[in-house]
Amino acid sequence: MNKVCVVVGVGEGLGAALARRFAAGYKVALVARSAGVIEAVAGEIKSAGGVALAVQSDATVEADIAAADERVTRELGPIEVLIYNGGRRPMGRLLETTPEVFEQTWRLHTFGAFLWARRVALAMLARGSGSMLFTGATAGIRPWPNSAAFAPAKFALRGLAQVMARDLHPQGVHVGYVNVDGGIDMPLLRKFRPDGKDEDFLKPSAIADAFWYLAHQDRSAWTHELDVRPFKEKF
Repeated sequence: MNKVCVVVGVGEGLGAALARRFAAGYKVALVARSAGVIEAVAGEIKSAGGVALAVQSDATVEADIAAADERVTRELGPIEVLIYNGGRRPMGRLLETTPEVFEQTWRLHTFGAFLWARRVALAMLARGSGSMLFTGATAGIRPWPNSAAFAPAKFALRGLAQVMARDLHPQGVHVGYVNVDGGIDMPLLRKFRPDGKDEDFLKPSAIADAFWYLAHQDRSAWTHELDVRPFKEKF
């Protein structure tokens, strides 16, 4: 186990599941603005025999990203897999969405992905290998009226991933965008949908398996965009 995976945006749902899944074969860095979840999940991974590093960092601040990258590289090694999993999901129609919320949402989902990708790309290109995987959402393809901030941010992230794939794939770096088309089973969503059944939600661990699959594809058959949804979800 000498390769390194960085998961940016680790909450108690998908981010934690991604960290646990990749800890099966990588040294994992768990990155988030607050320490609570990343410290707990890193401790869990270590107790199970894995290697994990909790790093507090703001994905919208370039200096924070540089410091996080330097620490991860110094303590764990060069980054082989970057997973960008920004999680802010404000609800609101056009007139319900403030300019501040719109900009903050774009910064977390799109600008942060851009900054992290730029930071790790040079080393990946130098060795001709690596993967960058980005978490998308239904709103990035077919948004609802109450996604005035979230949908534009995810549309932009999807566009950025497409640009990067066309640029970096021929140079040996795999770029994947995962459209999570449905609700992820986590405590916050269960509060909003108390009548929901288990089969109505995507399991975080199952989504994490899809990310693992993308990160380990043969380069002769790389996937750029992958949809995951519950079997009963309409599309």
